[in-house]
Amino acid sequence: MNLDQKLRILADAAKYDASCASSGSSKRNSLGGSGIGSTEGNGICHSYAPDGRCISLLKILLTNFCIYDCHYCINRVSSNVPRARFAADEIIKLTLDFYSRNYIEGLFLSSGIIRDADYTMEQLVRVARELRETHDFRGYIHLKAIADASDALLAEAGRYADRVSVNVELASETSLHRLAPQKDAQTIKRSMASLREHIDESRSEPNAPRFAPGGQSTQVIVGADTTRDREILERSETLYSAYRLRRVYYSAFSPIPDASKLLPLQPAPLIREHRLYQADWLMRYYGFRSDELFDATEGMLDLEIDPKLAWALRHREQFPVDVNAGPREQLLRVPGLGVKTVERIIAARRVRRIHYDDLQRLHLPLKRSLPFIKVPGDRKRKIIDSSMLDSVLRPKQEQLSLLPVNA
Repeated sequence: MNLDQKLRILADAAKYDASCASSGSSKRNSLGGSGIGSTEGNGICHSYAPDGRCISLLKILLTNFCIYDCHYCINRVSSNVPRARFAADEIIKLTLDFYSRNYIEGLFLSSGIIRDADYTMEQLVRVARELRETHDFRGYIHLKAIADASDALLAEAGRYADRVSVNVELASETSLHRLAPQKDAQTIKRSMASLREHIDESRSEPNAPRFAPGGQSTQVIVGADTTRDREILERSETLYSAYRLRRVYYSAFSPIPDASKLLPLQPAPLIREHRLYQADWLMRYYGFRSDELFDATEGMLDLEIDPKLAWALRHREQFPVDVNAGPREQLLRVPGLGVKTVERIIAARRVRRIHYDDLQRLHLPLKRSLPFIKVPGDRKRKIIDSSMLDSVLRPKQEQLSLLPVNA
């Protein structure tokens, strides 16, 4: 099998892993030295940074051979798919060649499990080590850590990679045991804890060697089991607090060839994945707790409206918020107001009183925000407890955008 054939198979096999991003890596550039590449302003293949930049990354597997038989994985040992494997030198050559042609800005490297966890992790680390030390590569590197690998190998991975990630796979430990019997939730937690210790040590000691400056991330598959959104977000909340993850990625389950009978026949709605990302954003940047995003009975997010608007409609007694006097925490809960917009409002009202015309100049989505705010000069106010409010703000399902939103 030639290199092009391997690349076609192993790049396609890597598309199921969503947990890669370059935001947060440390600045390194090629000025004044012989190294090539730079992580500044660069990142993921065909994805978007938090500021909206489209960024590119060579995203491949070392191999799609795997000794594990995870029911949801197309690369499981019982799957009937074409197999391929790169040599470490081939990945290094591809990365350098693609970078020199300006196709990519870094590397995301994962793998199926071959022989055992330590052997596989050694191969991944070798690629990163030789890129850094032999070729002085200064571009972005994200390594997928093998949960069963030794702590020494995890520590070495973090020295060469900008980000390291360990996938929890499923939010429910019961489901993980049923659908991935060779994976252990406690082992995954230990690996995450080890990475956190190394990251914390690197950041707390001034002269400590760099260690995964982009932090660690993980991925949760949505819809492969019966776990509800409430449980998924509670698990994410725990992961953020316990392991200081930079990001939890959500991947809507899609049926795979030769699927196990334990899996659902239908794919998870992409809008469900989108709502989970919106809810995750609210927890990380808007001060929401996971339990606030659901009412007393439902464990699923509303697919028709975003979770911030759904919360506001359930708590109309907390509105309207005065834009000239409301604290930052309350303004952040107003539908349509993002973090940057709230900061601009707070900065502006330190100088003078804000009026309706001022909000227009800020290009706010006033149709969405006005029912929840109080501002001088607003003659178009809708009554907050009007029976029409819900229908006015609730868009039709086919009009929903699947792009990430900040508010």
